[in-house]
Amino acid sequence: MSSAEPIPVIPNQHPRSVDACRRCDLWGPATRGVPGEGPAHAPLMLVGEQPGSEEDQAGLPFVGPAGRMLDRALEAAGISRQEVFVTNAVKHFRFRLRGKRRIHQKPSIRQVEQCRWWLHKEMEKIEPAVVVAMGATAARSVLQKPVLIREARGQSLDAGGRVVRVTIHPSYLLRLRENREQEFERFAEDLQQAARLARRG
Repeated sequence: MSSAEPIPVIPNQHPRSVDACRRCDLWGPATRGVPGEGPAHAPLMLVGEQPGSEEDQAGLPFVGPAGRMLDRALEAAGISRQEVFVTNAVKHFRFRLRGKRRIHQKPSIRQVEQCRWWLHKEMEKIEPAVVVAMGATAARSVLQKPVLIREARGQSLDAGGRVVRVTIHPSYLLRLRENREQEFERFAEDLQQAARLARRG
């Protein structure tokens, strides 16, 4: 894999950027759109659900608690984050207010479908050999159909000629009260297997 420095595939300064997108209604409450980030032509692309509160503030993907868990898993798998392209199925943060806190809400099917245009643009530009869909929302967006993680996990699936691997979202590990380390190791193994496939092209 390339060790190039990560660069946003669609910079926020571009007039047709994610930040200026009005394809769905999530842009209104959100601070900004969050495009994917990583080296051009990265062999491995990781797709999550949507930005969280910290990502919404920073304008960068996977910099909050789930991002730190992902970084830990990548390190355990022997993968540098500098080598992969990370993005989300939905580019704006969906939340509800509880006092002053912004509580994550799962994006609707319509919002996922409206935002798929951006994900496809990123895939076309990066041309990854392998796409890892982390979580059910990402899997639905990448494969364009509902997916059960427990059934699809460990398989190499096809999406428009690209190899797709399905695994959990790293935020799932943050919610676990039991068997967290065991599930973490399995998640890291999923990433490692995807990286091996990506290296083979």
